[in-house]
Parts: sequence; C-alpha cells; structure tokens
Amino acid sequence: MAGSINKVILLGRLGADPEIRVSQEGNKIARFSVATSETWKDKSTSEKKDRTEWHKIVIFSPGLSEIAEKYLKKGSLIYIEGQLRNRKYTDQSGMEKNISEIVLQGYNTTLTMIDNRNNSDIKNELSSPSLDNSTTEKNVTSDFDSINVEDEVPF
Repeated sequence: MAGSINKVILLGRLGADPEIRVSQEGNKIARFSVATSETWKDKSTSEKKDRTEWHKIVIFSPGLSEIAEKYLKKGSLIYIEGQLRNRKYTDQSGMEKNISEIVLQGYNTTLTMIDNRNNSDIKNELSSPSLDNSTTEKNVTSDFDSINVEDEVPF
C-alpha cells in the first residue's frame, strides 16, 4: 500500500546483554529487550503510579549487530528507530505462538547509545575502515551528551 508508514521509536534501557546468533549466511543477528517506563499521578488518590513495557528488539543489519554485541550491556540507555513486525513460531512444546518485534534492518533504522560511558570507544571503532558503515551505524554515537537522563533502571 503506497503512502503507509511502519516506524517505531523507543528510548529505553536494555533488560539484559544482547543475545548474538549467526545466520546460515554468516551474518550476526542481535536480540534483546528494551524497557520503556511512564509515570503519572493518580487523579483520585494523588498516588504516583508507573508502568513498564518490554519490547523485543531484533537487529539484522550486520554493522549494527556488531555494535550491539560490543557495546550494549544490561541497563544501557538507547534510542532506536525500527519497524514493527509480527511473526508466528512453534515453541518447544509444539504450541503455535505470535510475537511482535521491533526490527532494525536496512537503511531506515537508527541505534543511538545515550549512555556516555563508551562513546569515545565507539567513535574510534566507527572511524576504522574495517567496519561496514553502509547502514546507519553513524547514528550510534550520541549527540545527546548534554541531556540529563534519569539514571533509574526499571528492573
């Protein structure tokens, strides 16, 4: 359908270190979960409430998968742009399941690390000619150094 958009934007923290697998073609695939949280004040009780949502992320872009493997860790704060994809699979007990994932693949994706701890290492790595920068790996370095981000991890 012409004129449609499938884009998901998230800012959140990793729940665990990325899981890296290698496809039959030899490409690395990174999988991890990102938590996003919202807080609000209940109007009737004035009590502070919060809710955390977990999002499954899959990176098929080889360069971004390498970056995820090397630099993303549990608790890392990241900004991502990808596409929502739904798929079916059969679990170990033979039950058919549906799953929704945010997929980063191709040129229309972004992975930006917001944490400052490894940014200088990433900038050095990205300037190396051995890394394929053909997708959006340039977006991995953070332009958000001056943002004061809440340090609270939602788990």
